[in-house]
Amino acid sequence: MRIAVDTNVLIRAVVRDDPVQAKVAAKILTKAELIAVALPCLCEFAWVLRRVYGFTAADVASAIRALLAAANVEVNRPAVEAGLSVLEAGGDFADGVIAYEGCWLGGETFVSFDKKAVSLLTAAGQSARLL
Repeated sequence: MRIAVDTNVLIRAVVRDDPVQAKVAAKILTKAELIAVALPCLCEFAWVLRRVYGFTAADVASAIRALLAAANVEVNRPAVEAGLSVLEAGGDFADGVIAYEGCWLGGETFVSFDKKAVSLLTAAGQSARLL
């Protein structure tokens, strides 16, 4: 089976706070020929692990990298790496993904009211402007 996975399935597989759902999640993820993970799913995944479960940025990055290492997982790897870069620099995974995808879509400068996001992206050599 080739699946598009929802955030809650990934969360159950990682956190295992619901034994029944964790078992079902692990089974579908293990047996899937292909697991398509959309960018919004990974943004939610990072947010839920940080805000709901109290994972550190390093633990979130490790969870995402473990997912990327699975042979049957398909993601927009450059966008995910951009998100991981910002996450590991102390920012939000989603900000890196948004900046990357915005550039990919033709944007030249990331604009935001978020001082930290703009600072981290600028430090990484990207065009970013605080509004």
